[in-house]
Amino acid sequence: MSENFVKVAESKEIGPSSMKAVEVDGEKVCIINAEGKYYAIGNVCTHVGGPLDEGTLEGYEVECPWHGSRFDVRSGEPTKPPATRAVPKYEVKIEGNYILVRKQK
Repeated sequence: MSENFVKVAESKEIGPSSMKAVEVDGEKVCIINAEGKYYAIGNVCTHVGGPLDEGTLEGYEVECPWHGSRFDVRSGEPTKPPATRAVPKYEVKIEGNYILVRKQK
């Protein structure tokens, strides 16, 4: 089985406690640097589709700017309504200065 990792950004582009929206195979993905570690989750809130990268990041939670839903960046699971469904989670790998992601099955 092929690795299917996609290079999405350079690590210097996403500083501590910041986020960046990228596209992976046509899917909107939010790359997050939380506590010095990179995570990747779907960038579209499962409530009504708000752009998570435009929200706020506190610790390991990202808050949607539209209605305040929160998601755990480590799991994609919602931690605060109104969203009740998880966003997709992506596996992250660092190679040199590059961040690579692939969708988890």
